[in-house]
Amino acid sequence: MSKKMLVIGEARDGSLRNVTFEAIAAAKSISDGEIVGVLCGAGDLGELGNEMIHYGADRVITVSNDKLKTYTSEGYGQAVKAVIDDENPEGIVMGHTAIGKDLTPKLASKLESGLISDATEISEEGGNIVFTRPIYSGKAFEKKIITDGLIFATIRPNNIPALEKDESRSGEVTSKDVDVADLRTIIQDVVRKTSEGVDLSEAKVIVAGGRGVKSAEGFEPLEELAEVLGGAVGASRGACDAGYCDYSLQIGQTGKVVTPDLYIAAGISGAIQHLAGMSNSKVIVAINKDPEANIFNVADYGIVGDLFDVVPKLIEELKKVNVNA
Repeated sequence: MSKKMLVIGEARDGSLRNVTFEAIAAAKSISDGEIVGVLCGAGDLGELGNEMIHYGADRVITVSNDKLKTYTSEGYGQAVKAVIDDENPEGIVMGHTAIGKDLTPKLASKLESGLISDATEISEEGGNIVFTRPIYSGKAFEKKIITDGLIFATIRPNNIPALEKDESRSGEVTSKDVDVADLRTIIQDVVRKTSEGVDLSEAKVIVAGGRGVKSAEGFEPLEELAEVLGGAVGASRGACDAGYCDYSLQIGQTGKVVTPDLYIAAGISGAIQHLAGMSNSKVIVAINKDPEANIFNVADYGIVGDLFDVVPKLIEELKKVNVNA
């Protein structure tokens, strides 16, 4: 299928998010036509554009404007819509991130197009491109095809592998001037509550704590374990409600949905709302004192014991093998 595909990239703190590269791979699995990257922001975006090309884009269009320094759906919507109108692509792909979930429905509405959101797999069956996505909080999956019109989809991070980076690839990076109209919403300041380090939504390893951590200090061994494994720390809603950590770490139906290679659940009982946010992790390890805890029903490996005994021993053994070296 030779169709022009647009990939909307996403940057954070001057670096492209991994899901941008995964979106390029997804676009290539849909079409063997031209893959055009789109980047919005402020300042010089040329280097980020070249990085998209190294990961498989054929060319990149950047839209730089001071009004796009911080994301707003109104500003980015105007910029991306202008590129879409110029390029007239047959398909658009973006990551199913906080920005992707906000921006793509608005674009789909303006384009009078359908939208397949949160795809975890893209395949070909009977000549059709098939998108697989979870439903009912991850308890079931549905397959969707687009029979007519624009192919428009968002992909869940950590599910479609990015292509190998090839720095020998070259392509054109061009800038487009878009007259962004006065915004009704102005971002004055951004206050980050998440700790610096690995992005939770894109982490390959997550160590999550529940009410069983008992206090904010109880997260300290989990943070150490995550550091040893090169991962991120998450939490159940119970831990957040109890004030042990910030809601920015919440994983579950009303928090972040994650699919890491390794998910370690420490002191988490396994409420259905939490399972909705992590049950599709590739390997799940549960640590809980209660052998009847529901978390063991979805775990690949279970350790019955006090997390304050188990986690330090795990850290000690992992340091011996220097697992993250």
